[in-house]
Amino acid sequence: MPEERIQKVLAAAGVASRRAAEALVAEGRVRVDGRVATIGLKVDPERSSIEVGGRAVGIGAARAYVALHKPAGVTSTTRDRHAATTVLDLVPTALVPDGSRLYPVGRLDQDSEGLLLLTNDGDWAERVLHPRFGVEREYAVGLRMPLSGDQARALNAGVRLDEGLARLMGPLRSAPAGKIRELAATLDPPPDPSLSWYLATLQQGWKRQLRRMFGAVDAPIARLVRVRIGSVSLGELRSGRSRTLKAPEIAALTGAVASTKHTNPKRNNPKRRPVR
Repeated sequence: MPEERIQKVLAAAGVASRRAAEALVAEGRVRVDGRVATIGLKVDPERSSIEVGGRAVGIGAARAYVALHKPAGVTSTTRDRHAATTVLDLVPTALVPDGSRLYPVGRLDQDSEGLLLLTNDGDWAERVLHPRFGVEREYAVGLRMPLSGDQARALNAGVRLDEGLARLMGPLRSAPAGKIRELAATLDPPPDPSLSWYLATLQQGWKRQLRRMFGAVDAPIARLVRVRIGSVSLGELRSGRSRTLKAPEIAALTGAVASTKHTNPKRNNPKRRPVR
């Protein structure tokens, strides 16, 4: 087998995306044949002994793609030694191929909940995460008080954060009552019935972006649920439960979704009215 750069080998083995694999190498956590690896090192995965954090990396494991409804209070990072429960603890072993380990595709804050994808396919994860592919992430945002007109206009115009101007992908929308009833049936604990719900879509994906945006207009978020990633929806998946992705879902997230960058939300959703 021809030699490949170590970060590409790690991604192919399902350890992490290429970018995350580079970080692991830079941190000195990767060893090849007993020696600390360097970024760009070329290896033959069939002949070399590769370890990450002291654990051997399996090459050629079957690919797995899982959708999980992450509950609030569960961490989505797998490196937190102090976390009582991580998302990996919620995935049944039957969904994890032998000799492999799943990793979250992106993350959800510990106090947020909803759809999270996990896989052992690093290249696929990279395509889902990379901004150039424009994979949308839609959230249901529960507030203690309805937004005022000024607050809604400020959010739709964009909010200045440390990273730059934080923008929504399309206008903020009031969530239909029927959609919230369906969502509430999947949540544990059930949401406060007095909450006002909105739908917000992002492509930027900055850390705690929505919480910071709403906080900046004095509208703190009481409940934040991710309901969609690209064409994959949370649907009826209950809190703490998981399922394997279907083949069309897997393909859509790395192929057809690239065209969503050019989608006009107003044209495709003529009945959805923005909050003003």
